[in-house]
Amino acid sequence: MNVSLSLGPLVSLIAGCLILIMPNLLNYIVALYLIVIGVMGLFGVGGLHI
Repeated sequence: MNVSLSLGPLVSLIAGCLILIMPNLLNYIVALYLIVIGVMGLFGVGGLHI
């Protein structure tokens, strides 16, 4: 059995759960996500898979 886990869906799942638990974290989660995506785009790590 092969288990392939992508980083994007995993991050969005964790962020969604945190937003449901603590809605005031929404701004920080969105900002952190955008910063991480921007850094990955600048350094060309778009195809990162765990």
